[in-house]
Amino acid sequence: MQITMSSAAGLQVAKLEGRLDTATAPQAETTLLPAIAAPGLVLDLTAVRYVSSAGLRLLLKLAKEAKGKGAKFALAGLQPAVREVFEISGFDKIIPAFATLDEATAG
Repeated sequence: MQITMSSAAGLQVAKLEGRLDTATAPQAETTLLPAIAAPGLVLDLTAVRYVSSAGLRLLLKLAKEAKGKGAKFALAGLQPAVREVFEISGFDKIIPAFATLDEATAG
């Protein structure tokens, strides 16, 4: 898992590459939890091809942390297989997910 941090529209943006699974979720958590602050964090998942239950747990933890800090938290660029897991698990009702990074960082 590679994570590259940047900013767009005043928000922190984390571009993830690789798999978000049991092996990589702890490293991702170490990088991403400190990045959550107002006004918010957007995860660019265009280069993530697989998310396991450990990855879903991390996304939920990040969403709860952001809510507690009054920060925006959103996902962008979910690939079809990742989007399917996201929707089947019901996370699409909890965490906003956008087709593009531009949409996720807008207003």
